Amino acid sequence: MNKVLKTLLGVWNTKTVVAIAIGAALFGVLMNFGGIPIYTNTRLTTAMIVPVIVGSMFGPVPAFIACFVGNTIADLIGGWGYWFDWSIGNGVLGFIIGLLPLYGAKINEGIFKPLHAVIYAITCVVGNAFAFGVITPLLTVAFYGGELTITFLQAFAGGIANTAVLVIIGIPILYALARRNARGRNLVMEEEKEE
Repeated sequence: MNKVLKTLLGVWNTKTVVAIAIGAALFGVLMNFGGIPIYTNTRLTTAMIVPVIVGSMFGPVPAFIACFVGNTIADLIGGWGYWFDWSIGNGVLGFIIGLLPLYGAKINEGIFKPLHAVIYAITCVVGNAFAFGVITPLLTVAFYGGELTITFLQAFAGGIANTAVLVIIGIPILYALARRNARGRNLVMEEEKEE
């Protein structure tokens, strides 16, 4: 139980805080300027690479914070007003994407195999469905008493777009990060052997 909690919280140090801050800023900017409009206030956006990188390297909670704050920054930059239902939805998605170590994908140790890629792809589909098909609509009603038809259509369009970016761009990024970290670990192990 303690190991799972530690995995969920991630390792907190200066590097983690900086990664969250950079991730949030990048998420906010890419939500506005790094995407293609596909529906009302919904984009196919490259901002979805943020939870992949922050989540895989720092854990679910840092990914949640980066996406939640990043969506709030996007709302501020875009001038649409604050939509905390969507900020929390993006945070939940970031958290779910950051669960990689729980199913054995340890990017910082250079471990990301084809089975991990399949589990990750399934997690992306389920995570989007939960974050934007359940959490966001519930919060829309709770916060704004809003009309759910538009929210569900936005969630459907956004979920498909997010899943496409997370899988098509995310999997190669995860393989590249794991490969880079595996090389770094091999160098350290060789240096230890020489001593």
